[in-house]
Amino acid sequence: MPGPRFIVAGGGTGGHIYPALAIAQGLRRTFPGCGVYYVGTAGGLEADIVPRTGLPFRTIAAAGLKRRLTVKNLWVLMLAMKGACEALSLIREIKPAVVVGTGGYVSGPVLLAAHLLRVPVLIHEQNAFPGLTNRIFARLAGYAALTFAEAARYLPGGVKLKITGLPVREEILQTDREDARARLGVGGQTVLLSFGGSRGAERLNLAMADVIRAYAGRPGLRIYHATGKAGHEKFWEMLSAGGIDPGGMGNVTIAPFFYQIADYLAAADLVICRAGAATIAELTCLGRPAVLIPYPHATANHQEFNARALESRGAAVVIRDAELSGERLLRELDRLLSNPAELRVMAEKSALLGKPDALERIISCIRELAAVSGR
Repeated sequence: MPGPRFIVAGGGTGGHIYPALAIAQGLRRTFPGCGVYYVGTAGGLEADIVPRTGLPFRTIAAAGLKRRLTVKNLWVLMLAMKGACEALSLIREIKPAVVVGTGGYVSGPVLLAAHLLRVPVLIHEQNAFPGLTNRIFARLAGYAALTFAEAARYLPGGVKLKITGLPVREEILQTDREDARARLGVGGQTVLLSFGGSRGAERLNLAMADVIRAYAGRPGLRIYHATGKAGHEKFWEMLSAGGIDPGGMGNVTIAPFFYQIADYLAAADLVICRAGAATIAELTCLGRPAVLIPYPHATANHQEFNARALESRGAAVVIRDAELSGERLLRELDRLLSNPAELRVMAEKSALLGKPDALERIISCIRELAAVSGR
């Protein structure tokens, strides 16, 4: 007998797509023989990513509202109406037990259609400040699954909330710290890891150039810095111009990108990075203290909300991008690296925030909604 069917919708950015994919894979494992359908847009990033996973991929019309008064928003609303009609047809065809929305403008029409057809809805919000789609449609949800408890204050009253966390990749959860340190050959050294994402972060690179000049050759300290692919050559030029031989620093490793990031995160004693929801979920699941530099152009400045949530609990230090300099970063690093006891406390507080069972918590909510729907 075939299992239940589910629709997962989310798109536009990896921050919406990858949690949706994790939930989809969790549903497949939990409900053998079930059907999981991913709904996105034909022109979104999901159209490239999702088909590679083997999930059935269906598309509807949708576009994002401009955050200012413009005639283009009339066209967006017309597309949303068209997308809602297409979503109604899809839901009637697929007959899902539950519809899951992880944010992005594509999920709005799907959630609305599910509500109109009385199909239970779960939304998952990744950030401490919820995205526009989830703020609008939260009141339609049987559950609003949150990564950060702080997100609750921005959602309408009466919404059934569950603090689930964000699903984290299995390779992160399964990496052992001592094994990772052995693979990297760091022994008993203090490990400092910094990265700004696959494209890098220019201001972080500028600041880290000063850090590396100050800490190059320092006994007992190992530094790993990912420049991003676009900034790698420029970073080496900055070091060379400052009298540092990038190839001759025994305690510093510089790369465009660390592909085995699980090992580097597990081995690290302190991490310097942006404050995307997925990164923070990984840091807290591993119990890593951090210096967070929120990406200033993130929608609604949500990365700063994420970073402040950790800072308020003593798990991180926050430096705003506009305030970042080599001098400021070195001041924080000197303080933290000279105080191992404070780093240990930060690590403990970070671990308290981690939810390695986030996927199981989300699936449990979906199971409950599916039982109610009877499909």
